[in-house]
Amino acid sequence: MNKSLSAQETKRYSLVIWKILIGGIALFAIFISMIGLGLFGALPSFRDIEHPKSNQASEIIAEDGRPLGTYFVQNRSNVTYKDISENVINGLIATEDTRFKEHSGIDFKRTFTIIGYNLIGKKQGASTITQQLAKNLFPRESNLNFFSLVLTKFKEWIVAVKLERNYTKEEIITMYLNTVDFGNQAYGIKSAARVYFNTTPDKLTITQAATLVGMQKGITMYSPTRHPERSRNRRNTVMAMMVKSELLSQQEFNEQKDKPLDLHFNAATVNDGVAPYFRSVLKNDIKTIFQEQGITKPDGTPYDLDRDGLKIYTTLNYDMQVYAEEAQKEYMKILQAQFINSWKGRNPFKGKELQIEQGIKRSDRYKSLKLEGKSDEEIKEDFNTKTEMTIFTWKGNLDTVMKPIDSVRYYKMLLRNAMMTMDPTNGHVKAWVGGINYEHFKYDQVKMGTRQVGSTAKPFTYAVAIENGYSPCYSVVNTPVTIDGYGEPWTPRNSGKPLPGSITLQKALAYSQNYVTAYLMKQVGPVAVSNLATKMGIPNVPPYPSICLGTFDSSIFNMVGAYGAFANKGTYTKPIYLLRIEDKNGVVLFSQKEIPKPIMSEEVAYVMTRMLKGVVSNGTGSRLNYKYKVNAPIGAKTGTTQNNSDGWFMAITPQLVTGIWTGCEDRAFHFISTNQGEGANTALPIFAGFIKRVYANPALKISHADFEPPKSGVSITYDCNQYQQQEEGTTELDEKLGF
Repeated sequence: MNKSLSAQETKRYSLVIWKILIGGIALFAIFISMIGLGLFGALPSFRDIEHPKSNQASEIIAEDGRPLGTYFVQNRSNVTYKDISENVINGLIATEDTRFKEHSGIDFKRTFTIIGYNLIGKKQGASTITQQLAKNLFPRESNLNFFSLVLTKFKEWIVAVKLERNYTKEEIITMYLNTVDFGNQAYGIKSAARVYFNTTPDKLTITQAATLVGMQKGITMYSPTRHPERSRNRRNTVMAMMVKSELLSQQEFNEQKDKPLDLHFNAATVNDGVAPYFRSVLKNDIKTIFQEQGITKPDGTPYDLDRDGLKIYTTLNYDMQVYAEEAQKEYMKILQAQFINSWKGRNPFKGKELQIEQGIKRSDRYKSLKLEGKSDEEIKEDFNTKTEMTIFTWKGNLDTVMKPIDSVRYYKMLLRNAMMTMDPTNGHVKAWVGGINYEHFKYDQVKMGTRQVGSTAKPFTYAVAIENGYSPCYSVVNTPVTIDGYGEPWTPRNSGKPLPGSITLQKALAYSQNYVTAYLMKQVGPVAVSNLATKMGIPNVPPYPSICLGTFDSSIFNMVGAYGAFANKGTYTKPIYLLRIEDKNGVVLFSQKEIPKPIMSEEVAYVMTRMLKGVVSNGTGSRLNYKYKVNAPIGAKTGTTQNNSDGWFMAITPQLVTGIWTGCEDRAFHFISTNQGEGANTALPIFAGFIKRVYANPALKISHADFEPPKSGVSITYDCNQYQQQEEGTTELDEKLGF
């Protein structure tokens, strides 16, 4: 029989228990203090707590504030508390931390309850939202042993308490939602809302919010893209927990629980968003600006566009960019079919062995095999062995099995296209389509690439002639001209059958007559034309007679800038597309404005706009009116280079200047007939598709207004009736052109 303890023994044992308990608490307090002092490894400093680091995507923003895309390592963009739907806040609290608004970082009541559950085999997490934030901001190392894992958990407790002391509850839950991973390269609630539902965080519905919150139990297990049914069940569990926490009514739950997920999934990639070519060029430009101007962070380290959450404000118009991309895709499908059909019964690769060989050596596959140390014979064998690959088509990516050398041939016969639109009054670029598909063809053809410009260069010679006293109504005999004094005598041929007899300058430009253009070059000289082209922003135009027919190369970027001077009353403004850059706190790091330069008289520019309008009213660009029904005051010039290798269309209105180029990657591959390969067929239709969309959107405020004549009047005679009287009836009247 057990002997009962005496009062003295009970007192002694109680004292021992209290000593053990107090000693344990003291040791625990000392242990926590030692962790806090950094004796078991450094803790985040007060500065780190105040300014927690996280990879934050930099946003590229259109002129109306809409995002064009992001630069990121982790596709993360931060939002403020007021920008987050209450549905998200309520769902998160109900699911992850019901006592969030009551505890100070560590919910001891919940912790001991969870320990009890775990002891009986019901595993549950005990971390509060604040502790989870600490884990997200200052991630632990992987593969930790038990002691290190326990130590790390205590560190998270200390950081959580510090976070609670430095931030409000609203700030903590906002920081958490900005840092959490939602899978599919969506970091933070803003990215998740766009990637999964194509919306913004403030517009997330109850079901959408519950879906995203539910993923936090396991972003792979409850992924709505991989496991939609499992995700839907988890979503309903979240809503049920909201009901339990009285953050959602039973009636609302009953109404929402049977709804489908209704995803609008948009995978987040570096190519995601509109204007991928533009964003690629812009990124390189910003790096150069930061380097040249010494723009760094306050601590002197360089900015990282993929991690530092910069805000990049551009001139691009979101709607116009979409319209440009749509117009390209719409017509290039048709044109590609025309191109392939034009070669039926012929071998397009005959005599093109050198071009195919160059294509092989430029390919990523060849470069990769070379790095692996493969010999030329092994590489040749590889390129002639069928393999699985994905190729671009206008119907979408195609997974196929083919020889790599056949893919090189396929891409050689694939037409490329690029386009840029600018506001001539301030040089602001509104749309930029650098190629047909950035995923497959990353080379930008707007600014980085140059091609021979053909007849789109003719207006530069005409402008010099007008400046030197010629009238658009001046007549020239349309016969071959030879120019001496610049090396070999130069006698250009006309493209197609020349118009007979004497024709006016306006008609010669409208119908792109080479003989008359060469005649003007002989009168004004190549130096004057070269100088004007340089003033208009086109570099490296040699002072040779042939430049009047566009034998030099230029980028679309520079050609659009040059034509802008005609539309903007003789003032050239270099195209700009970057307005300013701000850091994540709104501090302006860089800004710029346009720099206008008068380069020709207003009346010369006005006369040129009238002559360019003649190209559309009854010239090589007339199909814009009769076929595509674009009836507005538009000036333009078509351009087609030798062998139909390049097709151009330059168009001006008082508010927009557009340049479009079409051709194959290699000039050796081209249309057989000028009828199909001319700019009027390869480039003009894309402009038609674009401008019709623009005119149809009243919010863009692009009017049908005509070019304004100079307020001081025009001394150059452009009224051919009047000019005819002055020349005693010797000049041919051409009323069709509207002069």
